[in-house]
Amino acid sequence: MEQDIIIKVIELLGTFAFAISGIRHAAAKHYDWFGGYVCGIAVAIGGGTIRDLMLSTTPFWMTTPVYMICTAVALFTVVWFGHWMEPLKNAWFVFDTLGLALFTIAGIQKSLLFGQPFWVAVIMGCITGAAGGVIRDVLLNNEPVIFHKEIYAMASVIGGVVYWGVESLALPVGWSAVLSFIVTCLIRFLAVKYHISLPVLKERL
Repeated sequence: MEQDIIIKVIELLGTFAFAISGIRHAAAKHYDWFGGYVCGIAVAIGGGTIRDLMLSTTPFWMTTPVYMICTAVALFTVVWFGHWMEPLKNAWFVFDTLGLALFTIAGIQKSLLFGQPFWVAVIMGCITGAAGGVIRDVLLNNEPVIFHKEIYAMASVIGGVVYWGVESLALPVGWSAVLSFIVTCLIRFLAVKYHISLPVLKERL
C-alpha cells in the first residue's frame, strides 16, 4: 500500500512537470489553449499509457480525473505565470528533466509491482519517461528529441540501472527512488551544459 501511494504521488508530480513542458512547446508554436492542453496531456500520460497497456492494466489516468485536472492546472500556470518564468529560460528545461526522472521511477516501481523482472522494469521506466515526448514532438511536427541532440532517453536508462543497483543492496525503496532521481537529473543537466551526446550514425556508401 505504501509503495502504491508513492507511485501515485510520483506520477502526479511527473504529470505536472511534463504537462508544463508540453504546454511550453505548444506555446512556442503559437497553439491556442486547447492545443496547448492536448500537447500537455500527450506528454503527461503518453508514456504511462503505453506502459500500462504493455502491463495489461487500465491506464493510470483512466482511474481518476486528477491527472486531467493536474494538466489543466499546468496550463493555467503557464498562462498566468509564464511571462514571469520566460526570462528564466532554463525553467522549462528543468520541468522537462524533472518529469523524465519522476516518470522513470514511476515506471520502474509499477512494473516491479506487477511482478516484472528488473531488466523489463528499466525498459518500462524509459518508455514511461521518454515516450510522451515522442508523441508531443510528432504532434508538433518536430523531430523527436530522443533521436538527436543531447542525451535524453539514456539518462532514463542509466537512472533505472542505478535504481536496480541500489535496490539490490536491500536498502529502503526511498533510497532507490532518490538516487535514481538525482542521477537521471544530473546526467541530463551535464549533457546539456557540456553538449554531451551519443555518437551520430553515418551512412557509408
